[in-house]
Amino acid sequence: MIYELGVYQRVPGRMPKLPARFRDQTLPVWEKHGIRPVGFWTTLVGESSNELTYMLEWDPLAHCETRWTAFQNDPPCTRAATTTSARNRSSRASASRSPRRQAFRR
Repeated sequence: MIYELGVYQRVPGRMPKLPARFRDQTLPVWEKHGIRPVGFWTTLVGESSNELTYMLEWDPLAHCETRWTAFQNDPPCTRAATTTSARNRSSRASASRSPRRQAFRR
């Protein structure tokens, strides 16, 4: 069993929209591709208050890259990423479109 920790960093002021995007757009596509989230967290105070942290469970590890690639190539995912990226360019700020990801063995 492998647990993967992902961290999205958002532009200040855009953080309130990210949990809704995960709930309404990302989670249904993850479910479709067999990606299993363990949990989601936000930081309320401190320098990382514009981050959403999540954990995924992979069993077996081989599913990680094949399912993640399928998710990233899924049309609803690419539309959401394109929309987010366009909004960020228009505000002259940037956010991480791809999370920082780290895996841990249990």
